[in-house]
Amino acid sequence: MPSITLRGLSSSFFITFIVVFHFSFPCHGDVGTASRYSPPYIPSGCYGSDATEFPSSNLFAAAGDGIWDNGAACGREYIVRCISAEEPRTCIPNQSIQIKIVDYVDSAVSLPSINGTTMVLSDMTFGTIANTSATFINIEFQQ
Repeated sequence: MPSITLRGLSSSFFITFIVVFHFSFPCHGDVGTASRYSPPYIPSGCYGSDATEFPSSNLFAAAGDGIWDNGAACGREYIVRCISAEEPRTCIPNQSIQIKIVDYVDSAVSLPSINGTTMVLSDMTFGTIANTSATFINIEFQQ
């Protein structure tokens, strides 16, 4: 009968621990910031004056430089949630939404509430995950 050494048992336990620890936490998306913008939303940097390309849910956004990817972001869909803001209780708890990128912030007809954010959410989109009195929020997003 083979003998089990303490070193071998310890090594096996350590490897098992690492595997279980690594796979026991759910995968999270990227973290960024979001501001908001108001109508008019057309023409857009992705679809020009074709409003039929906008989602019927009206949950859409303009891409900031970090995700624009030379226009490849057009049509991408993301799951977005508010994770924090400067003011307490700005985020609507447990609220995740699916949005579609329809514009590029630098070509948007309307100005964002603050420059330099990862995404600029339409008024309706912003209000679905956060209090609209905020000018920007921290978000988690996943394609």
